[in-house]
Amino acid sequence: MSGTKDFSTTRRDLLQAAATAGAGAALLGSMGINPALAAEVGRSEKPLKAAFSNAGLQATWCAQGKQAAEFWGKLFNVEVTWFDGQLDAVKQRAAIDNMASQKWDFVAIQAFGIGTLTQPVQKMIDAGTPVIDMDTLIAPLDQINVHSFLAPDNEFMGASVTQALCNAMGGKGKIIMTQGALGHTGAQGRAKGFTNVVKQFPGIEVLDTQPADWDVSKTARLWETYLTKYPQIDAAFFHNDDMALAAANIMKARGRTNILIGGVDAMPPAIQAVSEGRMFATVRNPSCRIHGGAIIAGVSAVVGGEKSGQGIPKNVVTDGPVVTKANAAGMQWMQDHFLI
Repeated sequence: MSGTKDFSTTRRDLLQAAATAGAGAALLGSMGINPALAAEVGRSEKPLKAAFSNAGLQATWCAQGKQAAEFWGKLFNVEVTWFDGQLDAVKQRAAIDNMASQKWDFVAIQAFGIGTLTQPVQKMIDAGTPVIDMDTLIAPLDQINVHSFLAPDNEFMGASVTQALCNAMGGKGKIIMTQGALGHTGAQGRAKGFTNVVKQFPGIEVLDTQPADWDVSKTARLWETYLTKYPQIDAAFFHNDDMALAAANIMKARGRTNILIGGVDAMPPAIQAVSEGRMFATVRNPSCRIHGGAIIAGVSAVVGGEKSGQGIPKNVVTDGPVVTKANAAGMQWMQDHFLI
């Protein structure tokens, strides 16, 4: 009887390990990492302790990232402790100072702004803790030795949605860009992508580019002003979907639903809005792929001894596609399973 039990347990463990390794290989392979290296990723035999922080769980992208990290953490036997950035650089710095005072197997951080967390992060790196940088540069990669930087091409995301909007406008009209936080490297890239595309259309006038700092209340106030000030607005590009949908509510209340709306992140509420025609397009900033990838990168470093810049590249690009009505349903399915 005991022999049968041992065999069943071993077989179950082997099947679980195989499934987990396959999941890790699939996720890392989707990020452009060598499939042979990705296939070596395995579940840790003992629980690993990991600390995570992103810009603020008020943002749907960050909240989804937390769910993804916890989902992949369970698969790989990682206990995830969260340090919320609260969409505030000072509060996140206090949280990361607290994180740095404790011992972790690895940590993963999305900074609210570049340069705000350098000191406590460097302290953890000096202690030998692998630090995975997510989505936003903690500091320029030549100034801080993070294990890896997992992020989308923000310039591509800004450019791709702006191109879709400009094409839909017929290359002429008036457009507004509502930015995120100016110190956020992701926002900087999205703004650059927007600018590079719009300058190719001399018939398109940019009315305003003020930041709303990812804050939906601030976005709503800005757009109350815009709708009073500008009788013609043909399109609007927002650095994330939360701000886009907040503005869409103001537009609806003011009877200005003819404005083409583009966002970034392709979160479920935005995918639904695109499907229903309330938004024109968004682009996937793959929070699940980034946060799940951070789990696997940490496990690979701790369990597999994977070295920075060797097994895992210093910069892993995690792009997702533009989302329109044509592919919205499939994108939602991928997110439901924490794959992108």
